[in-house]
Amino acid sequence: MLTDSDALVFNLDKCGYASDLTSIEALPQAAERHTLLRVDLTDAEATAAAVRQADPDLVLHLAAESHVDRSIEGPAAFIGSNVSGTFQLLQEVRAHWEGLPQERQAGFRFHHISTDEVFGSLGPSGRFSETTPYDPRSPYSASKVASDHLVNAWHHTYGLPVVLTNCSNNYGPWQFPEKLIPVVILKAAAGEPIPLYGDGANVRYWLYVDDHADALLLAATQGQLGRSYCVGGSGSNGTASERTNKQVVEAICSALDDLLPAGAPHSLLVTPVTDRPGHDRRYAIDPTRISSELGWLLPSGSAARATG
Repeated sequence: MLTDSDALVFNLDKCGYASDLTSIEALPQAAERHTLLRVDLTDAEATAAAVRQADPDLVLHLAAESHVDRSIEGPAAFIGSNVSGTFQLLQEVRAHWEGLPQERQAGFRFHHISTDEVFGSLGPSGRFSETTPYDPRSPYSASKVASDHLVNAWHHTYGLPVVLTNCSNNYGPWQFPEKLIPVVILKAAAGEPIPLYGDGANVRYWLYVDDHADALLLAATQGQLGRSYCVGGSGSNGTASERTNKQVVEAICSALDDLLPAGAPHSLLVTPVTDRPGHDRRYAIDPTRISSELGWLLPSGSAARATG
């Protein structure tokens, strides 16, 4: 938004363990158009003050605890941030929206960003769509289901103009090194054991983060109010960025064999570890709605990026 628009960006962030402003601070536009407000959304007074200061016309709600392993070890933080935090933000944004002049009310949007994990686990075929029933399998996905329902309820009960999106697994620069791809890169580069859950056959749809950002801005500004859109790594030619975890790990090891030949073959570092509880077997997204209604298509090379 800083590089591709003239928007003033107010960034509400409690600045937890995974927050990193480095990439934002490197942008020359940040000095004039980016304001960091250190706010925990579960703090009603601080959230209300931040919304008043920002005086927004568009709210994108991405704030969430998102690491499944952490949700298994400490679910309370996920209920706090993802459920209570969403509730407080909805309350303050609703009050803000109701107080706007009519012309600003008409253009206001609240965009809630969610995950495909709310739909549970797929078998060897099929894809999630906007009509797939919710079937969460972890404290993380259950907390996101709750937040989705809260947003929909605030729309239907209070008329808050909302749009929702559910995305597949993201990857790209600056991802916190607890997720699969940065973990594998850092472990392999350091010559350390690369953990691989179970048999490594769990399947994910990989979506490049810049492509996801494009989809978010499209849905936020052009999506139909009260509607949800599934965003996944399917290219314009129908090719899906669907890979097993083992395939992703092997692709990274192969790339590092070329980049760091002294450590080759890096695949020897792959170490099977006990699978995590409730590990969903397969995710896949059908992005037909966002493609047909809003014209969103991945660049032809995007799906290929997930191959390494």
